[in-house]
Amino acid sequence: QVQLVESGGGLVQPGGSLRLSCAASGFTLGSYDIGWFRQAPGKEREGVSCIHRRDGSTYYADSVKGRFTISGDNAKNTVYLQMNSLEPEDTAVYYCATGLFCSSWRGLTGVDDWGKGTLVTVSS
Repeated sequence: QVQLVESGGGLVQPGGSLRLSCAASGFTLGSYDIGWFRQAPGKEREGVSCIHRRDGSTYYADSVKGRFTISGDNAKNTVYLQMNSLEPEDTAVYYCATGLFCSSWRGLTGVDDWGKGTLVTVSS
């Protein structure tokens, strides 16, 4: 059974950093492409980043380019999202998900399984 568990969210001041983790079980990271999405209050869920399982190519939404970095640790079966220079607009629940394909220009498609999310609040 595929399970994704996010952690690492919390309250951080503008300009601060957080690292989110997505621990996967029931499959190995090489089986799916993995992505991060977020949903802010009153807004639709949006794709933030994803990583291709074979060549490691990545996608970032324009709003996070240069500030967020996605990476994976196959030994720990975990995907990370390093978030730097956080802004109040980054406040959201962050979800990781499995998908069929991470496109470097479209993001993660064919999303299948979701984690329950972790809340990130950026506020002074």
